[in-house]
Amino acid sequence: MLIPALRLPRTRRGFSMVEVMVTIALLALLLSLAAPAFGTWTRNAQVRTVSDSLQNGLRYAQAEAVRRNRQIAFFRTDSRECTTAATSSAAGPHWAIRTVPLFVGEDAEAVQCGVLSDVAAGVTVTGPRVLCFNSAGRLAANPNNVVGDQTCEAPALQRTYVVAAPGAERTLNVTVALGGQVRMCLVDGTGPDGCTP
Repeated sequence: MLIPALRLPRTRRGFSMVEVMVTIALLALLLSLAAPAFGTWTRNAQVRTVSDSLQNGLRYAQAEAVRRNRQIAFFRTDSRECTTAATSSAAGPHWAIRTVPLFVGEDAEAVQCGVLSDVAAGVTVTGPRVLCFNSAGRLAANPNNVVGDQTCEAPALQRTYVVAAPGAERTLNVTVALGGQVRMCLVDGTGPDGCTP
């Protein structure tokens, strides 16, 4: 004797139009709440990227001064080319490192170049145009024209670059102490990452 097949009820497949619309509305609400925070996070990351590039360039200049046992100049420039023809600029989106001639007639040598605010539009960097490091890795003065018509001023206790961007919650300082210590710190921050003790 054959047993008749049991008929199982059909299950519904898919989503109803109401469920899809509710899901889309919730996603839109969540995205609208997250968008401002994401924009701020992006601007903070850009400030950090530019600060890292600046700090790395300064540390490289200091290390080259010690390695070559001679004075090295670090400066901001508008030039994308890494040549000795690059001139200094107060708002240049690039940085460059070159040797400082030891005597009249010696040619300077381009050592290394890098990018600053060119990688993060809207980020501003303010600070000294030219810094010189001596063979001990310390800040040094040089009254001669080191880069174009720029000289290295007599070092203060420290030189500071301020990196900021509109819409960012953070402003970072990159400082170079008289002894050559390069440090990045958070402006108005406290603790180990803050500029204020």
